[in-house]
Amino acid sequence: MEAFLEATYYGNTILEWLTALSIIVGALIVGKTVYWIFQNIARKLTAKTETKLDDIILDMIEEPIVVIVTVMGFWAGFNTLTIDSVRVTEFVGHAMQAAITLSIAWLLARLIDSLIQEYLIPLTEKSETDLDDQLLPIVRKGIKLVIWVMAIIISLNNAGYDVGAVLAGLGVGGLALAIAAQDTVANIFGSATIFADRPFTINDRIRIKGYDGVIRDIGLRSTRLETRDGPMVTIPNSIFTGSPVENVTAGEKGRRVILNLGLVYSSTAEQMQRGMDILHEIAGSTEGVGDDVNISFSSYGDSAMGIRCAYFVNPDASFRGVQSIFNMEVLKRFGAEGLDFAYPTRTIYNIEQS
Repeated sequence: MEAFLEATYYGNTILEWLTALSIIVGALIVGKTVYWIFQNIARKLTAKTETKLDDIILDMIEEPIVVIVTVMGFWAGFNTLTIDSVRVTEFVGHAMQAAITLSIAWLLARLIDSLIQEYLIPLTEKSETDLDDQLLPIVRKGIKLVIWVMAIIISLNNAGYDVGAVLAGLGVGGLALAIAAQDTVANIFGSATIFADRPFTINDRIRIKGYDGVIRDIGLRSTRLETRDGPMVTIPNSIFTGSPVENVTAGEKGRRVILNLGLVYSSTAEQMQRGMDILHEIAGSTEGVGDDVNISFSSYGDSAMGIRCAYFVNPDASFRGVQSIFNMEVLKRFGAEGLDFAYPTRTIYNIEQS
């Protein structure tokens, strides 16, 4: 038995291989044990506290810590062996360092993301402004991106790579990429303009480039607009920097309606005046119609005498609903008063040739 354990394979005895394997298996067992402790003991302890912070921290760190313990156990077991190849030893060492660095980055990213979800998002939902709701997702993604980029740079540096030379090479390649990605850069600057100037916010109704709809999402590259017909339209943010944007929601008076009516030429002056009075009464009694109402005897047309009625539908009211109610009242009241609407007429004279 002793002779068997002293037999050498690849520069290490069977006993040394078994020792390394035992350390690795032991690390796996320790990792599983740590995970069980987190799940069955630590969670019960944190559940008894008043704050949620310890629950969040425990939930986010338990899996990365198990990975870190396992990786360190593998590294400890490997270091007990005598490896003749320097390249293999360096490769495994660099791989272990990278694994630990990325595991720590994973832990930090999970922890910060969970804290933002638990504490910052509820605060932004309570605030009156929508700006923080729009910026928070970008900040959230940006923090995670910075963590992972730093972890990758540290891993490359530990692996012996010249990070400065790598970044310089990326800079040359990035110039070519920037030229090829001009539209993407323009869209990112467009999003910055939206956040700075705030021509609209989420849930605002806007009109742009023939589209009419409600803003549902503002991203770094594009904005999603739910049109009045139902479909969702994705508009590149660069469009908003070079095109007029009509914000229907932001209008203090609301949307304007111009109603042109034509009464027959047999109508008297009293009937024309009565028609305008009826329109004033309808405007005053219809819910959702603003105070700014303008009614006038506007024209002598080819086949009718025109009455022009201009009014505003309040921003918080249904535009189509108010317009429909107003028009229905006009039809009812004018009919009840005997005010006849005109329609285009044409008289044809038949001249017989002798």
